[in-house]
Amino acid sequence: MDPFIQALQMLFGEDPELRQIIGVTLRMSMLSTLISSAVGIPLGVLIGSNDFRLKPWVQRIINTLMGLPPVVAGLIVFIILSRSGPLGQFKLLYSVTAMIIAQVLLITPIMTGLTTTIVSIRAPKIRETAYGIGIPRVRQMLYIIYESRSQLISTVLAGFGRAIAEVGAVQIVGGNIQHKTRVMTTAIMMQTNLGRFQFAIALGIVLLVISFSINIIINHFQTLEAA
Repeated sequence: MDPFIQALQMLFGEDPELRQIIGVTLRMSMLSTLISSAVGIPLGVLIGSNDFRLKPWVQRIINTLMGLPPVVAGLIVFIILSRSGPLGQFKLLYSVTAMIIAQVLLITPIMTGLTTTIVSIRAPKIRETAYGIGIPRVRQMLYIIYESRSQLISTVLAGFGRAIAEVGAVQIVGGNIQHKTRVMTTAIMMQTNLGRFQFAIALGIVLLVISFSINIIINHFQTLEAA
């Protein structure tokens, strides 16, 4: 039990590095989730609520991107942001911004795919009712979002959980730089390799608490939906 006691002492002690790592992790995860939600959810609603010839192929592409390996996403962003890459002039590599870009690349297809599935189930009935009373197209989509709000919130929270647990992509584009781009997952990996288990356990406890909290919130919205 000594390592756990020491880990808790580090969490609530005077060590600024631990809190700085947690702060960077939360900032990166929240911003990437916000951007991915702003892109993925409207796109998923648009795809799920409409029937068009290429829809099966679009869904296949999205489903493939949902399983995109994190290291591949990190490599793509690394190439784009490197000095010889198309966006190299902005010098974004090894920054929190680069990590957010990599996270968005990973999370947006997940948000889009889950939203498409949710909306595809609800849209036909809602559209049938909307056509009957003459609701405009834009208001139909807003109504679909409103009726699916509990599931969409769960989708956002699932995306946040995916973002905060990521290690491969952020390691490649962020570089795990102390006091700059070091996040909880990369710090846990490094501290474990160095044998500093108390520090790694402290960060692991924080990740578990956050994951547990997310699951509680998701279950709450699912219960409301069922009711």
